[in-house]
Amino acid sequence: MKTNVRTLCGIAVLLFLAAGASAQGLTVLASFDGANGANPQAALAASGGTLYGTTYYGGSSNFGTVFAISTNGGVITDLYSFNGAVYSMATSNYVTTDGAYPAGGLVVSGNALYGTTYGGGTANAGTVFTVNTNGSNYAVFHNFTGGAGGANPEAGLVMSGSTLYGTASAGGAEGDGSVFRIDTNGLNFTNIYSFRGGATGANPQAGLLVSGSTLYGTTYGGGSSGQGMVFRVNTDGSGFSNVYSFSGGANGANPQAGLLLSGNALYGTTYSGGGYFGTVFKVNTNGSGFTNFAFNGSNGANPMAGLILSGSTLMGTAANGGSAGWGTVFQVTTSGGNFSSLYAFTDGMDGAGSEAGLLLLGGTLYGTTQADDDYGYYGTVFSLPVPPVSVPLNIARQGSQVILSWTNSANSAFVLQATTNLTGTFTNVTGAASPYTNSATNKQKFFRLENN
Repeated sequence: MKTNVRTLCGIAVLLFLAAGASAQGLTVLASFDGANGANPQAALAASGGTLYGTTYYGGSSNFGTVFAISTNGGVITDLYSFNGAVYSMATSNYVTTDGAYPAGGLVVSGNALYGTTYGGGTANAGTVFTVNTNGSNYAVFHNFTGGAGGANPEAGLVMSGSTLYGTASAGGAEGDGSVFRIDTNGLNFTNIYSFRGGATGANPQAGLLVSGSTLYGTTYGGGSSGQGMVFRVNTDGSGFSNVYSFSGGANGANPQAGLLLSGNALYGTTYSGGGYFGTVFKVNTNGSGFTNFAFNGSNGANPMAGLILSGSTLMGTAANGGSAGWGTVFQVTTSGGNFSSLYAFTDGMDGAGSEAGLLLLGGTLYGTTQADDDYGYYGTVFSLPVPPVSVPLNIARQGSQVILSWTNSANSAFVLQATTNLTGTFTNVTGAASPYTNSATNKQKFFRLENN
């Protein structure tokens, strides 16, 4: 946003040259057709100019796929089609023991992709897998067996060094899910923490955030009110702590998404609560300072994915709500301001029902939708420009001087520019910092902020 200030005869007048309140120009990069995948549920990963992701269904056996597509759009490449765990009544055993139904996203490391499947494997309880970015060298690293070993991971992995960390939504010591780790070479699988319901949490559906030697995450159930919680645990499984318990109602309930860390604050979403439509919340890593902002339906409803941060603006997707009821891409500042829809899906060729988080590359957001009306409700990959940053340029007169002030966010630096002719060339005001003092008796000037 560029905001001009005119000072003439000691009077200051604000002139707004440009303001962008909402994003325009969603582009469908490609639609899934079933054969190349169907119904993606997870956020995208990127390497170079290529996006990588998973679909829950579709592919050659309809057990889901790993896919790739250029950031410029074009053809979706099915890198790998899962074959599932097919049971034979004749032999009372599984004929195939491949993974099935990947619900989580991917980790990219060099030319390797790492992920999980909700089902499949030797016990049909899910897997951890790897495959190269060209589709070669697919391998199952670990088969979940249920029971104490965990079962049915619904989220992707996070990498720290040569170790991958993740959650299983079921299994564990009490059947309420677990936190696990495994080396990137497929060795040393360890269930490092088992949820046991109540204050210890239950049924994590989201992936983890790693910060140093600490893992942060959410559980759909458990907590002091049974409505879910934010937790932390050390990477060796020690030091588990219930950071915050949701209580439903206005407080929010049932988080399905992972967390974002900025400073000492964690940001996330709850699927329900906040009245009816779910919430965006903030809580410090020590459990203090909880606050939340409720969806109102028009800006979205029932978010199932986490958040990304650009400057002081959080952005994400909501599976429902919006002007057509098919979900939104939304934004809200970290202080709760400008909670609005950037784009409302229509269930046409633009897609519907995004359950996946967003990926920010440069000035563009990338994401997926579960369904669309193009190839029979199989979903889309889309891009959306990031809306312009809005920074007010404030003005106040003190005697014969005019004081200009503005705020630079952590990721958006602005410089003050001036010209004596509105149709002339704006140039940087050397050394200008907020607050900047200008004499009201000088020749008229026009000022603006330019995103540096």
